Amino acid sequence: MTFAIIFWSVLLVVAVIAEFGTQQLVSIWFAAGSLVALITAALGFSEIVQLLVFAIVSLVLLIFTRPILRKFLRFEIRDTNVKSDLGKNAVVIQEIDPQKGTGRARLGDTEWRAVSSDSCVIQAGSIVKVLDIDGTRLIVEPVTEKQTIS
Repeated sequence: MTFAIIFWSVLLVVAVIAEFGTQQLVSIWFAAGSLVALITAALGFSEIVQLLVFAIVSLVLLIFTRPILRKFLRFEIRDTNVKSDLGKNAVVIQEIDPQKGTGRARLGDTEWRAVSSDSCVIQAGSIVKVLDIDGTRLIVEPVTEKQTIS
C-alpha cells in the first residue's frame, strides 16, 4: 500500500469516529471527502489531485447538504414531560462559558448541555434554575441565595 492510501484510510476512520463521538454533523463531510480521495489514490492519481478532490468534495457537501440535514435532524423533544423540568434546579458539573462553548449540568439523574440565559460564566458546582429546554440544551440562570433548591 502506498502512503497516500494509508493516509486517506486513516483520515476516513478518524473522521467517522469523530462523527460518532459528536453526532453534530461536524466531520461527516470530511469522511466523504477522504473516501473520494482514497478512491483517487487507489486509481493512481497524483497527490495534488487527491488533495483537490478531498477539498472540493468536503466543501461542496458541507455547503449544500449541511443546512438540509440539520433541518431534518433537529433534536427536538416532542410529546414528553420534559417541559415539567422547567423551573427546577440543576447543578453545574462543567463550567458554563459561552466564550469557550462549554457547559454541562445535572438535572436529576441526567446530564445536559447547558447555556446561561444571559451569556454569563457560571462556575462548576453552582446551582442553576432551568428556564427553558432547547433540544438537548438547558437554558439556565444562576440561583441566588434567596431561592431554594428544588
